[in-house]
Amino acid sequence: MNHASIPTLESLGRVHFVGIGGVGMSAVARIMVARGVPVSGSDAKDLPVMVDLAAAGARIAVGYDAGNLGDAQTVVAGSAIRTDNPELVAAREAGLPVLHRSEALAATMGDDRVVAVAGTHGKSTTTSMVTVLLQGAGLDPSFAIGANVPALGVNAAHGSSPIFVAEADESDGSFLNYRPGIAVVTNVEPDHLDHYGTAEAVYESFDRFTALLPADGVLVACADDAGALALAERTRERGNTKVVLYGTADSADVMLQDGGPGDVSVSSQAGRFSLDLQVPGRHNALNAAAAFAVALELGVGPDAAAAALAGFSGASRRFELKGEGRGVRVFDDYAHHPTEVRAALAAARSVAGPHKVHVLFQPHLFSRTREFAREFAEALNLADTALVLDIYPAREDPIPGVTSQLIADHLETGGRLVAAGEAVAAVAAAAADGDIVLTAGAGDVTAYGPRIVEALRG
Repeated sequence: MNHASIPTLESLGRVHFVGIGGVGMSAVARIMVARGVPVSGSDAKDLPVMVDLAAAGARIAVGYDAGNLGDAQTVVAGSAIRTDNPELVAAREAGLPVLHRSEALAATMGDDRVVAVAGTHGKSTTTSMVTVLLQGAGLDPSFAIGANVPALGVNAAHGSSPIFVAEADESDGSFLNYRPGIAVVTNVEPDHLDHYGTAEAVYESFDRFTALLPADGVLVACADDAGALALAERTRERGNTKVVLYGTADSADVMLQDGGPGDVSVSSQAGRFSLDLQVPGRHNALNAAAAFAVALELGVGPDAAAAALAGFSGASRRFELKGEGRGVRVFDDYAHHPTEVRAALAAARSVAGPHKVHVLFQPHLFSRTREFAREFAEALNLADTALVLDIYPAREDPIPGVTSQLIADHLETGGRLVAAGEAVAAVAAAAADGDIVLTAGAGDVTAYGPRIVEALRG
């Protein structure tokens, strides 16, 4: 899809969302409703967000049926929707345009100045930080984020200023549908090889992403990540795009000083500014430096930018506190790539101090487990106890010979495979007063946190 073919919001007419309850789909629908577009939508089950959308004026149906299309003129289909879905079949038979979520979001952005946040990890958190910072500094941006954000109360909103902050997902190449004015790249690592096939294809897609920047565009990239730094250098060589580097590296324009919790600051040409962050870990300090750099590009004063970051309390499922029992704190994290697992456990370690860290990890996808089994084990070995559940299949069929045992084979003492039925008791038994428990993974492992808290209290 090229820029010329991004439809205008007005040209879409009445828009129907197939799979409107999904976190990404509901985000686009919410902003369209706020921008005056007639919206309808359906989902297989009745989700809380659908009540919100109905209250805002959308026509909502539960269950898929060709009749739900009504008089729609454009259809948006979620990535999880099967080709034989009756609404999708009816839309195609009627010759209606069917858009991917990212194309619908691109149309919704209109003429706003777009801040698109991309990267293999840290997108949701960085997008949330930029949004919270801009709100705190008195700008009211529109935003669309792929996760629920407690600090914002919602994952998308229509704002009053002509700035649009969006998480740009590279997992299926859809981030190439946006027209960023400011592109943020937190890191570039091979992932989503089920879509790309090779690491080279991943790097090339990020090059195409930065090539979308206009003459007055800005690339904000992390100097601490080899992939993002190489991308920044290639972007600089390619032409006149302004590049701003952030991080602890000497080459950074926005320099991060990270002495651990309570001792984080950033320096730029404007001076040195202390950051009061509520979220632990070097990865979060880097994300905050990225948000600070974006704010400066949008004309926010450095004092105001630094102060506003104190309002960020974390993205949902990013080192999210689930509760406490017997002096043990239980956190949950969406970490599903070795780098993220390592970062989450480093954050847990900084919070635990002299006490122990216990992790319950659920691998997500057979293909990713096959690619990264050894790297997952090396990351999990940072914990004192590492228990690994069976693979969460998500959208994939099983791959013969690929099980969680591939990870367990490389675990050190304190690490083993655990059955779903015994996981809660095993974690609770291992933890002592002052310890930290972390549930990690993109699947249903998130449901274990509250049960572990109950077991500790019981």
